[in-house]
Order: sequence, then structure tokens, then C-alpha cells
Amino acid sequence: MIDIRPISDLRNHFSEIEAAVSNGSPVFLTKNGYGSMVVMSIDQYENLTNSDIVRALEEASINARKNPARYSLDEAFEKVKDELEKI
Repeated sequence: MIDIRPISDLRNHFSEIEAAVSNGSPVFLTKNGYGSMVVMSIDQYENLTNSDIVRALEEASINARKNPARYSLDEAFEKVKDELEKI
């Protein structure tokens, strides 16, 4: 179950939040009824940032900075389709 708490709980109930996070559950904090931040364990964070998806997005970001060409979604799919047909 998702653990959503007001941000004041970070100060007033820190040990409860720490226990939830150490059990592998992130805690979502709200401020004035709106999502503000997520508290998670270091292990959870490392798993999240070391994922293949994150690495692929970082690589794509680097490539986008190097290459000024921009394509519409249709153009991108056409390029992928053309490359797949070559295989």
C-alpha cells in the first residue's frame, strides 16, 4: 500500500518514516495537500538510478546535445522501420 503522509510527519514521526523506508517502501510526502517529495532508502535509490532505463536516457540526452537534428514521432518511427527492414 502506498504510504502518503504530510511533510510535517518527517519532523514529528521520523522514526516511523525511517522504519517504513528501511522495510523497502518509499514514503510520499505532501505539502498543502499536493505531492512534494518521496523518501526512499539509499538501496532503493541506487537500484532506481542504476537501471538500464536511466542509462539509456542519459545516453540519449548526451546524443541529443551532440546532434542538432530533431524528428517528429512519425519521422522517428519511419527511421526505425527502415532500419528494421535492413535486418
